[in-house]
Amino acid sequence: MLYFKLLFMRYSLRNFLIWFGAVVLSFSAIGCQNDDYLEDGGKHNPYYNGTVLDYLEQHPDKHYFSDLVEMIHYAGMDSVFQNGEITFFAPTDWSISFSVDYLSRKLYFTMREDSVKDLRQIRPEVWKEFLSMYVIPGKYCLKDIPQLDTAAVSAYPGGAYYSLAGKPMNMGVVYYDASGVKYAGPRQILYSYVNDFASMDMINAYVASCDIQPFNGVVHVIRFTNHNFGFDRDVFAQKAIGAGILPLEEVKRREKECLIRKKEEDRL
Repeated sequence: MLYFKLLFMRYSLRNFLIWFGAVVLSFSAIGCQNDDYLEDGGKHNPYYNGTVLDYLEQHPDKHYFSDLVEMIHYAGMDSVFQNGEITFFAPTDWSISFSVDYLSRKLYFTMREDSVKDLRQIRPEVWKEFLSMYVIPGKYCLKDIPQLDTAAVSAYPGGAYYSLAGKPMNMGVVYYDASGVKYAGPRQILYSYVNDFASMDMINAYVASCDIQPFNGVVHVIRFTNHNFGFDRDVFAQKAIGAGILPLEEVKRREKECLIRKKEEDRL
């Protein structure tokens, strides 16, 4: 019970703030149609004066991407988000917490080991592997993505792509009906990890905000309410455990060494 109380105290306020903001996004997400840029319930200029990484770092609501940005740095992926042209399906911090909390429960109850108290206890190579699933080389706005009908996949299958990590992914735009007219309504991007292209066995992630366009690509923000970071939280947990969870003391020791090195470099 103590574990759950601590876990609840850690995330309750933060998660409520993320949840409240995402509820607004969820209600507005279906309105992301044609070339409209939609974020936080309204249309805005889709162009952002900076890189993809700049956008994530400077997002006005720090509860959305603070952990995501920290893990991009930790995984050594800054250049991916600053240089090459990419399409990034951005998972929120809430999605990250879903998978990390599951990992902690697995460690605590199944293996009788300490839960994860710092995201850096999960090794950088694990973060890099799963973050890369959300990156597609090239720029794909909503208008560039083929139609997907989940009830008629053979007719409208979306498009098959490979992520930066070489994982099979599917991008598609769902066309909703309007006033009884099929496909005449709002449009929404669906990004999926493909377990099997032949059977179209996919794990789906709906986009809440689309077509945010920094200098080096486009950002589509994934709706967090039913998305686990890495698409499959059990696979994420297995990979993290298999790579070895760093002791908290080791993380703090490395952090201290980095600070000392930085101070020495600044003096030179």
